[in-house]
Amino acid sequence: MAIVNRLTVDGRDYFLPEPVTELKGQILAAIREGGGYVNIPPLRGGPGIDILFSPGMPVTWGQIEVPDAPVPAADDPAPIDGYDV
Repeated sequence: MAIVNRLTVDGRDYFLPEPVTELKGQILAAIREGGGYVNIPPLRGGPGIDILFSPGMPVTWGQIEVPDAPVPAADDPAPIDGYDV
């Protein structure tokens, strides 16, 4: 099982890899300072997204257990045009 962190900001979900301790600190600091932008990294590669955090903005954290992808058996049929058969 892999753990994926879910950050919900104003009703929108962002899924993040570990670790998130530093990111939590950056968000808390931005809110305590009266507001500020924090870069939210993507789950897989890319530049991420800058979100303006401010006092009173609804922010919640959660964790989701994601099962590891199964390894296909040698006798499993290969997908055709992106569809499993």
